[in-house]
Amino acid sequence: MKRVVVGLLLAAISVIASAADPVTDRYNKACVVCHASGVANAPRFGSAEDWKPRLAKGIDKLVLSVKNGFNAMPPRGMCNDCSDTDYQALIQFMSTPKK
Repeated sequence: MKRVVVGLLLAAISVIASAADPVTDRYNKACVVCHASGVANAPRFGSAEDWKPRLAKGIDKLVLSVKNGFNAMPPRGMCNDCSDTDYQALIQFMSTPKK
């Protein structure tokens, strides 16, 4: 019984933790398929090298590219309910080098 309670508690904490980070949640729902692997030349998650030339264009240009679609990325980048602020947060999240 104790193990069941601990298991349920850990599951609840996991759900709360993911809900507490909407950027990670949006990334996992809309961006991960392409940006985790770099498919179709998408800049890879956490790769400073991939993101550097794109960031040099400026955040407004990147948001516009997401909204209009760019190369293989469809318009709105699979996040149809994202705002410009959401896209900015996602770009920052994906372009920040991970250790």
